[in-house]
Amino acid sequence: MTLNRDLVRVDAVLGSSTDSEWAGRLRTARVDVLHLDQADAQKSRLRKRTSSGTEVAFSLDRGTQLRDGDVLHWDEQLRGAIVARVDLNDVMVIDLSALVTPPAADSMSTCVELGHALGNQHWAAVVKGPRVYVPLTVAREVMASVMKTHAFDGVTYTFVPGAEVVSSLAPNEARLLFGTADGHRHHGGGQP
Repeated sequence: MTLNRDLVRVDAVLGSSTDSEWAGRLRTARVDVLHLDQADAQKSRLRKRTSSGTEVAFSLDRGTQLRDGDVLHWDEQLRGAIVARVDLNDVMVIDLSALVTPPAADSMSTCVELGHALGNQHWAAVVKGPRVYVPLTVAREVMASVMKTHAFDGVTYTFVPGAEVVSSLAPNEARLLFGTADGHRHHGGGQP
């Protein structure tokens, strides 16, 4: 379904397809999907085509992060919408909870060693409480091998879909975690 052969401009997200109002409206609408990868979802300026070929140009406020299910355009006459589908890579979640009770010197040593190992791989990381989130930038097996090689005492890890993590992140953390998945970037002062 093509809403409009001309360019569709998007200056703001209209809502989410999971909101009750939009879910009801979209049930009977013609929905055109705009597929975005995780890096594109972080951009405020972007030009891309929907599944049916409609060209969409974004001019969003800085810091706006597109999320899976965002309603980007609504045409009342055609009863049609453009909805974003954001494909996020998996994330390695490193759990440091077990390091809370050992002596502080042991915990600090393990954390510094972990930071060194992650930095040596040029992997972006976001620390939230006792967890460290690292986007998959190489094969899962390679990341698991790095963690096993270092065998950090009291540190466990698992891999989860990025969609399970993104809602708990601030926009700058999501940009760091998902916007750098295609290649590492260095940031001063811990800010993206």
